[in-house]
Amino acid sequence: MWIDLVIKFALAGIVLFAVLNLAGIQTWVERKQSAVMQDRVGANRAYFTLPWWWAAPINWLLRKIGGLGLLHPLADVIKLLTKEDFVPASGSRLLHWLAPWISVFFALVAFAAIPFGDSLHLFGRTIELQVAHLDAALLYVLALASIGIYGVILAGLASGNNLATLGGLRAASQMFAYEIALGVSLIGVILWYGTLDLQEIIRRQGDLLGGWLPAWGVCVQPLGCVIFMTAALAETKRIPFDLPEGEPEIIGYFVEYSGMKFGLFFLTDFVETVLVAALTTVLFFGGWQIPWLAPGAFSPNVMALLGVGAFTLKVCVFLWLFMAIRWTLPRFRYDQLMRLGWKILFPLSLANIGATGVLRVLVR
Repeated sequence: MWIDLVIKFALAGIVLFAVLNLAGIQTWVERKQSAVMQDRVGANRAYFTLPWWWAAPINWLLRKIGGLGLLHPLADVIKLLTKEDFVPASGSRLLHWLAPWISVFFALVAFAAIPFGDSLHLFGRTIELQVAHLDAALLYVLALASIGIYGVILAGLASGNNLATLGGLRAASQMFAYEIALGVSLIGVILWYGTLDLQEIIRRQGDLLGGWLPAWGVCVQPLGCVIFMTAALAETKRIPFDLPEGEPEIIGYFVEYSGMKFGLFFLTDFVETVLVAALTTVLFFGGWQIPWLAPGAFSPNVMALLGVGAFTLKVCVFLWLFMAIRWTLPRFRYDQLMRLGWKILFPLSLANIGATGVLRVLVR
């Protein structure tokens, strides 16, 4: 029916709005959090004023907001939109345009299967707070997130620059190394909860182990949680895993990009960080579950809205944690990066599968 289609479009709009705003806010958090950690003032200069005499209160407010650096993301967008869109003469214009869109599109579409709340009961029907309720939602998210590697490779090749091509190959090898460890680390979660449905995984985390401990993934899969978070951070290509794009020192795959195309690659990194935070919340920290809150404590709709708030809070906590890691740890050398992925995380993820299988049989 048409009402179901309207609801789906509304949910998709809410998710897209939330993700893009979280990604944009991260550019401010990155500046301000790093400034606080390094005892600096940080971004505080971008603001504008209105020329009319009656706008004095508004101008005062704009100066206060600008002093906090909150208008810097807007200034960044304006700057990127007005810069020249340069395409190297030796590059492919079509692929040069296509690469950043591939990266950001599939990162955004992956959010369609992320459940951000329990069911609402409106208009005489049950509304799942999930854009696309898929039985194999976990595979869907991992598949779409991995397609972003094609955008990285195309960006290097389409530039017609040998150094950019090497940067693309370096990024691809890193993403391959850590995608394998990331995927294998989640097999333990699948074995424990017995499903690929992300909404069902969250619901099964609402149980209590021993009558008091939430059955969150981090409690039943602590090693899998550490491996997943480490590998997923490497997938976002941020410090300390930023060898594909260390702009000041290393030639990255987007060295020949400018304007909003460069901005799309920058946006993709932040969108992927939000995706990692959301997946960590869903798989290992109960998703929208509120620990020790009785299922019937409030009406179903109030419980669902409280769950949305809990999910959002958990995602924001992980975004803060990832940003703190970014400004705390130094960058790995490339040999250290590959050694960590292939010789440490991958064997540990295989060991985690065996341990989970044995423990699951004993628990049953």
